[in-house]
Amino acid sequence: MNYETFQLLLYGMSVLAVVVFMSLYFVKAGYGMFRTRSWGWAVPNKVGWVCMEAPAFVVMGIGAWKGGVSLYTPQAVFVGLFLLHYFQRSFVFPLLMKGKSRMPLAIMAMGILFNVINATLLVASFFSCAVPGKYEPVTYWSHPLPWVGVVVFFIGMAINLQADHVIRNLRKPGDTRHYLPEKGFYRYVTSANYFGELVEWIGFALLTASPAAWVFVWWTAANLVPRADAIYKRYCEEFGRQAVGNRKRIMPYIY
Repeated sequence: MNYETFQLLLYGMSVLAVVVFMSLYFVKAGYGMFRTRSWGWAVPNKVGWVCMEAPAFVVMGIGAWKGGVSLYTPQAVFVGLFLLHYFQRSFVFPLLMKGKSRMPLAIMAMGILFNVINATLLVASFFSCAVPGKYEPVTYWSHPLPWVGVVVFFIGMAINLQADHVIRNLRKPGDTRHYLPEKGFYRYVTSANYFGELVEWIGFALLTASPAAWVFVWWTAANLVPRADAIYKRYCEEFGRQAVGNRKRIMPYIY
């Protein structure tokens, strides 16, 4: 990818994220608790998640190989953390899923498209379109910000994994009722899993100092913040505002 195409895609994705952010306050993405038959054909949730998330893992892996990533470089760390997240999301998270939920094919297709474009932009920002000398190992690791990014990334991942564990274990086998999650960061927000993922990618952007990574953060927020609002309102309707209490939607003490 040349630099002009890279810049054009970054601007286009940034603007499109604004449209998505506003739209999702009016149209609920039809997966999970908001899935309806109006979204059309659907596949089992496990199949949908693997098909949707695995392309990011594959594109980053191939891109790093073609880019000639070598050990002991900052890019090796970037690629490793990205692959760690998407290995868990593509091949571990679906296997741990319980229940018989389904994912609309439309949602899966949109997820595949985004993940391919996002991973491609990140690969370009790390290799072909990186400023010459930007990721020189000695000078890059001499600054504190990349180290802060690594710490923030793993804090976000830990919050996300723990929140997913809480959600998976709300019900006993055979139980189909809904429950209000209460443990971990669910004491502060009703979408702790989304909070963890947002923190994770903010850490990644701090680590990489990549414009594509910051566009990824913006897209993550554009998708998850409106959905967190919808989940918050659903919980208030189902369990009552008193049960939800002072919890926020996605950012503790803020929103």
